[in-house]
Amino acid sequence: MSQPSFDLELDDAGVLTYSVGELADAVNGALRRSFTDGVWVRGEIQGWSVRGPHAYFRLVEDTAEGKAAINVQFFAPAQARLKPLLLKNRLRLADGLKVRIFGHLDFFAPSGQLGLKMSGIDPRFTLGELSLQRDDVVRRLVASGLYDRNRGRRVPPAPLRVGVVTSVASAAWADFVHEIERSTLAFQLRVVDVRVQGEWAVTEVTAGVRTLGRHRDLDVVVVIRGGGSRSELATFDHEAIATAIALSPLPVFTGLGHEIDRAVADEVAHSALKTPTACAAALVEHVQAFQQRCELAWGTIERRAERSLGAAGNEVADVAHGIRHRVVAAVERADERLAQRGHRVRVGAGRVVERADTRLTAAAAAVGRVPQRLEPEVRHLDAVAQRVRLLDPVHTMARGWSITRTATGHTVRDAAQLHAGDEIVTTFANGTARSRVEETRS
Repeated sequence: MSQPSFDLELDDAGVLTYSVGELADAVNGALRRSFTDGVWVRGEIQGWSVRGPHAYFRLVEDTAEGKAAINVQFFAPAQARLKPLLLKNRLRLADGLKVRIFGHLDFFAPSGQLGLKMSGIDPRFTLGELSLQRDDVVRRLVASGLYDRNRGRRVPPAPLRVGVVTSVASAAWADFVHEIERSTLAFQLRVVDVRVQGEWAVTEVTAGVRTLGRHRDLDVVVVIRGGGSRSELATFDHEAIATAIALSPLPVFTGLGHEIDRAVADEVAHSALKTPTACAAALVEHVQAFQQRCELAWGTIERRAERSLGAAGNEVADVAHGIRHRVVAAVERADERLAQRGHRVRVGAGRVVERADTRLTAAAAAVGRVPQRLEPEVRHLDAVAQRVRLLDPVHTMARGWSITRTATGHTVRDAAQLHAGDEIVTTFANGTARSRVEETRS
């Protein structure tokens, strides 16, 4: 395919044509004429970048047609001039900060970009924007019922188990630990190391508060950071951090910045202290107060115990005295009764002995007459004994008689009792004889 040819006669006479460099100069001239004294511009800082002594960022605004942006150069001389103003108002430029800045427009020919050379700033605008944002967050928290929720959490009498959300590389953590260790109390610290400023600070602090809130072996959660610019401390005005603190099942103590600072996180926390050191001191005071209450209670118990023991001792002494008195009286009465009974025994015993002696004398006399009465009986007994001896089988057998018994020991009195073959035993005066029956006759 061939290129078309244009056989035209071009006449540039009277038409202004710029080179690129000339156009850039013309644009800059027009900008200086239109914005002779410079221009104020407001927007949000994005893409903050420090390169050498200079800083660069974009100033951005969301409009109905979309996003509008302009590049800003913040050169070292301007930074040096504005540093005292920023420090006085405790501001530090960073991403997300809304600012109203002053500068001069400049078209940079090498890149073909329009930029603003920053030379001034209105800190009141930024502080006002931060305050408005903060007030909006507070209003939403109040409307949702979260503003006072964490203040309703009960702090244990001795909050010794403490979860801490902070940067462990910061002076805030060092100050907090120093105050805790100086108390010599048995605190147990569990720390979640987070960024407390910058792009990821809100996400990490929020996650740290939620993580520690799920631990049932903790008593309180502490959120601390050291001092800084108001723009840096604005991290703790974020609604996500405030919501996490409000919803924490554990009471949350905060110690953020310096004494003049108060963030939204402080507003919703159970206890808001001015500094990390003050936060640690408040925990120490809680535990020391509990310790003092325990000591006072122990002292009260000891005094009441001493009074009770004293009263009981007195009661025991009174009872013992009463028992002693009654025992002595009872012993005395028993002694009197014993003496009376002893006297009656002595008198009665004498009479009994006299009567017994009389009876004994009579019995002795009667015994003396017994031999005379027994002589006839003795003679009678002797005669009976003689007859018994005469009837004894032994004497009969001595005269030649014998006794015959069966093998079972029965006495044989009749021959009819025996049969041929029976075994019999014959007893003589001296000895026995065993024999067998061959024949019986009646």
